[in-house]
Amino acid sequence: MAWTLLFVAGLFEIAWAIGLKYTDGFTRLWPSVLTLAAMIVSVGCLALALKAIPVGTGYAVWTGIGAVGTAILGIVLFGESAGAARLLCIGLIVAGIVGLKIVSGDAGA
Repeated sequence: MAWTLLFVAGLFEIAWAIGLKYTDGFTRLWPSVLTLAAMIVSVGCLALALKAIPVGTGYAVWTGIGAVGTAILGIVLFGESAGAARLLCIGLIVAGIVGLKIVSGDAGA
């Protein structure tokens, strides 16, 4: 359950990171409200997940999910660079996330 919560926390991190683009510096009401709500859900799920997952592992996986998802959506939604070096780096982050999950000691949980 903790890993599921951590994954959900990562998804909401992607949501608030992308949401920041739409808030226009928190000058647009509804994008700002939705972004702040996503922040709260993300951190709340992270806090619950960290009850069972070591903080270093949990935080690294949470930020990794957020970084990878935000980078991919940046490419898809905003036309950001999808060069080979950038995609390789995103792949390395994914490898790190998978590696942390495998070596966490409860890879099946």
